[in-house]
Amino acid sequence: MLNRVWLVFFVVALLSIGVQLVSGHLDVLSTSVEALFSSAKLAADISLGLIGVLSLWMGLMRIGEKAGIVGAIARVFEPLLHRLMPEVPRGHPAFGSITMNLTANVFGLDNAATPLGLKAMQDLQSLNPVKTVATNAQILFLVLNTSSVTLVPVTVFLYRAQQGATSPADVFLPILLATTASTLVGLLIVAVVQRISLLNTVVLGYGAVLLAAVVASGFYLMTLSVEAIGTVSTALGNGVLLLLIFSFVIGAGLKKVAVYDEFIEGAKAGFHQAIQLIPYLLAMLLAIGLLRASGALDYLLAVIAALVNVFGVDTRFVDALPTALMKPFSGSGARAMMLETMSHHGVDSFAGRLAAIFQGSTETTFYVLAVYFGSVGIRHGRHALACGLTADVAGMLAAIFVCYWFYG
Repeated sequence: MLNRVWLVFFVVALLSIGVQLVSGHLDVLSTSVEALFSSAKLAADISLGLIGVLSLWMGLMRIGEKAGIVGAIARVFEPLLHRLMPEVPRGHPAFGSITMNLTANVFGLDNAATPLGLKAMQDLQSLNPVKTVATNAQILFLVLNTSSVTLVPVTVFLYRAQQGATSPADVFLPILLATTASTLVGLLIVAVVQRISLLNTVVLGYGAVLLAAVVASGFYLMTLSVEAIGTVSTALGNGVLLLLIFSFVIGAGLKKVAVYDEFIEGAKAGFHQAIQLIPYLLAMLLAIGLLRASGALDYLLAVIAALVNVFGVDTRFVDALPTALMKPFSGSGARAMMLETMSHHGVDSFAGRLAAIFQGSTETTFYVLAVYFGSVGIRHGRHALACGLTADVAGMLAAIFVCYWFYG
């Protein structure tokens, strides 16, 4: 699948460059070449930037496992995760790292979520009989990450505040609804493909409790100002992380574990994993950078706008589509598109609000796929990309629907 996707990106980019040259836009050549080299630099920068945080969390997770705390955390959600990932045996360390990764995602703690996710993918890889082909559990975990619910998208609120929004946090509930739809569709599509039964008391029971917790948290946060939301979410997230770190180290110390030695061993593994990411990130960022520079995404947007006009549908959502189309490929690119839409149409305009909802409702699927699968050397993702993109489309459609519902 990845081989075909990579080839398609290059073919589409080539065709787009050809169209631009015929139209007289010779600067596309220099732009495309620049994109190639900047992608190479970006891949190295991202991987090198991950060395510190990945080494940190791999070291801490090793201590937490020795202390038995990761296992205790795993047991809380193990009944649910075992139903969703039946090939992962009960008591396996993957359940602990998966739980911690998804928790970090909910709190929007990117610096912790990515290394914890890589640790979870590594744990799942230990059960993989064919090391270059993704297992069902790895695919489900990746899709949950590309569509995972972020309870408080503080960065989106801050960008809206910087652009002068009257109420920067008024997109909170629409974002929560859109990202929840993305996650549910992602889970459902994987369940259908992998023939996982979701209609049982364990899954439904956990689902009801988690949904109630999200709704209750959402209603509470809606009563706060944007500054208070940022303060509460930051304090809660950082408090949870510090609690985990101190409990890992002190708990391991009480068990007479050589905490320093164990941390060093875990950090070494994190260092090697970060370096291993560079080729996989380079390959994906290279194709995405060339696709952007060639103008292919602009042509796609023009086609969508033309189709919308033909069918006589309300076209206001088209102005925000650049953010949605860019999000699966590049988080920074989508952020730039969101800010441009806010600046051009107004931060409190329909397009400005919809761009913010797009930004907060989905993840950068191709980046996550390259990082997570690349960290363990997986080359054949099977249905991972299709399921992840399906969840992205669901999140985008849900974002459009709730934006019309709230602001139409």
